[in-house]
Amino acid sequence: MIIIIIIMLILLVIIAGAGWYMAGFSMGIQPQTYEHARKWQEDHYSLDWYDKLQQQGLVTDYTVESYDSYVLHTELLRNPEPSDKYMIVSHGYTDNHFGALKYSKMYLDLGFNVIVYDLRGHGANESTFCTYSARERRDVLAQIEDCRKRYANVETLGIHGESLGGASSIACLESKPGIDFVVDDCGFSNISDVLKVGVKHMKLPAFMVDVASVMAKLRFGYSYRDMRPIESLAGNQIPILFLHGEKDVFITPKHSYDMQKATTGYSELYLIQGADHAMSVLTDPESYQKHVEGFLKNIGIL
Repeated sequence: MIIIIIIMLILLVIIAGAGWYMAGFSMGIQPQTYEHARKWQEDHYSLDWYDKLQQQGLVTDYTVESYDSYVLHTELLRNPEPSDKYMIVSHGYTDNHFGALKYSKMYLDLGFNVIVYDLRGHGANESTFCTYSARERRDVLAQIEDCRKRYANVETLGIHGESLGGASSIACLESKPGIDFVVDDCGFSNISDVLKVGVKHMKLPAFMVDVASVMAKLRFGYSYRDMRPIESLAGNQIPILFLHGEKDVFITPKHSYDMQKATTGYSELYLIQGADHAMSVLTDPESYQKHVEGFLKNIGIL
């Protein structure tokens, strides 16, 4: 009997230790440098348009202070044609504002000024852990509030997010922000389901995600239960366009389908055929822009 108890205690210690490690690994960030992120963009599409904006003096760097005084490095890409329409674009996990540029030219072409920024713990920002929308959603809100205060001519304001940025954009809807629409590209409905896909590939039992969630609460003050953007959609009336790569096996299209069912406002959902995670706009840019432009026309923005 004593031996059984000892064995059980050892197993509990091992499970707890593995959960502690998993919590740290999942919420840690290994951010890309600006140089690496820019090179990745240049390997996949031209940034000549961005360099031209800089040469014309239409790119402005500044910082935005979030709810807890955390500083977010931000950049305005001003449209060469005067416009009262603004778009805030949030990049994905480990990326930085360069990762948002793949969407920015589309919005510039549609007549928007575009705001890109480094998410918390990314780019030039102070190092910190990732909370998969729990804190990041409040950073999106800070960008929204700053945009309306900083630019007096804002008549239309939308937000677009990729992956982590998409999830954070959806999660901020809980606060009923003053925006006109959301474009969510491959955002997750809840982080636990994403992590369960990961542990499955590692041949680990799914319950390890629940153990790691408890450990995350102990280590960082946030459990995975706090990271469920889908819960922000109850009663939402802000129009949402969901876009998702049809071949995304990391954050599967089911996340977008579930969130479309959860929102009570107008929404559209399209799968981009042949696209892997966060690659939709590069896999089929023509269809991507067609869906975005059609959505904006349907809700009366264009």
